[in-house]
Amino acid sequence: MSDIVKPTNEKQLLGHPQGLFYLFFAELWERFSFYGMRALLTLYMVNVVFEALSTRDYAAAAVYASYGSLVYASTVIGGKISDSILGMRASIFLGGILMALGHFVLAIENNIAFFLALAFIIVGNGFFKPNISTFVGTLYKEGDPRKDSGFTIFYMGINIGGFISPLLCGWLGQTYGWHYGFGLAGIGMLTGLLFFWSGIRKNVFGDGGKPPSVEVYEKRIMGIPQHQLVRILAFFAAPLIAYLLYSYKSLGGEGTTFEDTNIVNLLFYIIGVAVIVYMATIMIKATMDERKKLFMALLITFFMTIFWGFHELHGSVITLFAARNVNLSLINASQTNALNSMFIVILSIPISIMWTWLAKRKSNPRTPYKFGMGLIFAGLAFYVVSLSGGSADENGMVPFSYLLLLYFLISVGELFMSPVGLSKITDLSPKRIVAFMMGVWFLSSAFAFQIVGFISKQLAIESTDSNVGGFDTLDIYLGGFSLIAKYALVSGVLVLIFGPLMKRLMGNVH
Repeated sequence: MSDIVKPTNEKQLLGHPQGLFYLFFAELWERFSFYGMRALLTLYMVNVVFEALSTRDYAAAAVYASYGSLVYASTVIGGKISDSILGMRASIFLGGILMALGHFVLAIENNIAFFLALAFIIVGNGFFKPNISTFVGTLYKEGDPRKDSGFTIFYMGINIGGFISPLLCGWLGQTYGWHYGFGLAGIGMLTGLLFFWSGIRKNVFGDGGKPPSVEVYEKRIMGIPQHQLVRILAFFAAPLIAYLLYSYKSLGGEGTTFEDTNIVNLLFYIIGVAVIVYMATIMIKATMDERKKLFMALLITFFMTIFWGFHELHGSVITLFAARNVNLSLINASQTNALNSMFIVILSIPISIMWTWLAKRKSNPRTPYKFGMGLIFAGLAFYVVSLSGGSADENGMVPFSYLLLLYFLISVGELFMSPVGLSKITDLSPKRIVAFMMGVWFLSSAFAFQIVGFISKQLAIESTDSNVGGFDTLDIYLGGFSLIAKYALVSGVLVLIFGPLMKRLMGNVH
């Protein structure tokens, strides 16, 4: 396939293919747009879209969870279409244009436009996100020792974008108006596309990222070239997804089976059952050694889902907590979303050095122990904040230092788990189903947002008061954080207890 063809005379910069740095800046600006918009999203829904509802927190939680789930689920479909029809270049352009369109539509002060905008971002992310990450890998030949450090550089771009955007979009959104913040996110997306286009013009990617087959790309269906049909269907998929997001209300009344279930929730229940059934058939046909490793791969995915379910609360409940019950002086509530990326940038290299140092002394923990410690760090993060009530002032506002410590601890947990999880899925999966298992891994983030939605609904405040806060909301949030801490700590301890057994299941995979 043409995606793995390399330039015959590779242009280099700082010891890496020059194309890496074009992809670095393209992804930096794409993440700028994505995280800048997300920093404003929950606050915008609570204060504008659902302002008149006493259940506005609940409605915002339902829409945020559905949005997050569909954003990550879309990558599985977008990746498949890229592999079979479009190729990575065309997919990245299509995704970027749709995402930019979504951000600019968000700048329109209209509730119908709001749901349509989110839908465009979901569809666009499905084409953009899986392909630009994969594109980085095509810049290096198999076995190239620079590949790991290349992905580390690329990962830094993601977090630089994730750090800067909430600060700028959050400042614009809350100083001059929400839609200025959303508009800046759209400009960020277009900037990313310009970097990518510039790299193509300068031929720094060689033949990489082109369609897998010209015949398939140009194949006509109903007289329309297949690549054009994909673009048309992608555009018209947005109204359908907008309807799914708009159906945030539950399917049943109080006391019914569907009391807390909307269409998107139901869709993910069905997907979850289908994945379990399919995995069962795979396990039956697998050898005993393969079954052990596959079971371990599923365990890793399960624990990662739990972690992301707690981690992704920073875009919803934790943002509302910051707005209502944290003494913020230098930054506003939306800007606190920058703290996670800030700590990732600061801590990535020291923790990477630590693993290398431990490996030289043959003391580098195996994957199960890293996952157990990561969950414990997440538990400690929420436990620390659950204690902040003792330092609250007379208005029920707690010191910012507690929120800062939460983000520090959960970022350490992320670095213990996320970087190693993806590589272990490929190591533990039989080659014949590795692509499917990668899809399951990406779906874990989608299912994590179902956890986010469930928790956010439990901690929803019923009020139309724009200045809601004080000890009433503080007690609700801290009680919820205390429960989250217990679940995360228990999960982490259980992983550590069963670590020896999990090591045996993994065999020679470290």
